[in-house]
Amino acid sequence: MKLYGYFRSSTSYRLRIALELKGLAYENIGVNLLHSEQKDEGFTSRNPFGSVPLLEADGRDRAQSMAMIEWLDEAYPQKPLLPSDIEDRYTARELTYAIATELHAPLNLPVLKYLKNEYGKSQDEIDIWYRHWLARTLVPLEQRLAQLGTGDFLFDKPGIFEVVLMPQIYNARRFAYDFGDAPHMMRIEAACLALPEFQRAHPDNQNDNPERT
Repeated sequence: MKLYGYFRSSTSYRLRIALELKGLAYENIGVNLLHSEQKDEGFTSRNPFGSVPLLEADGRDRAQSMAMIEWLDEAYPQKPLLPSDIEDRYTARELTYAIATELHAPLNLPVLKYLKNEYGKSQDEIDIWYRHWLARTLVPLEQRLAQLGTGDFLFDKPGIFEVVLMPQIYNARRFAYDFGDAPHMMRIEAACLALPEFQRAHPDNQNDNPERT
């Protein structure tokens, strides 16, 4: 498998975690979003969405991170990312898609660039926008985790929820989001970061990170 992504892209980060948790070997190939390499004709001929990640797997180019994650779970059922119980699967999807559908669209790079270039917003104003939309979803998400009485993970081991949560926490920290009232998310984050699969997937450890030492 070949994974085309950007070290700091939350959706690319999702795929790296999913592949690591499932124990699947892959080659990580950097696509520099800051240089708009995802819009190059060579890339869009393979992925018309002009976005990362792109997963080259089983003779096909695959786009859209959530579709890829669920495909991986179906194509490689060992080490499943979704629980076996139908109600637990619903809970995992409820929390996962709250992040994936409510937060990714207003907070991705093209939107932030549009705010700056078309509306002349300053970085401080963009940061306020970012934190506003984070709070709209992360506050009720923390409340739901409290209702569920979660431990180190949503269930007994990390799965699809942690795959999507961890990149969102990483990006939220870049915009100085305050997690002071989110003990459940912070406990899950600490438990995930202690695992080698999450360490290998972390943006700091990617071959396209220019600050990697």
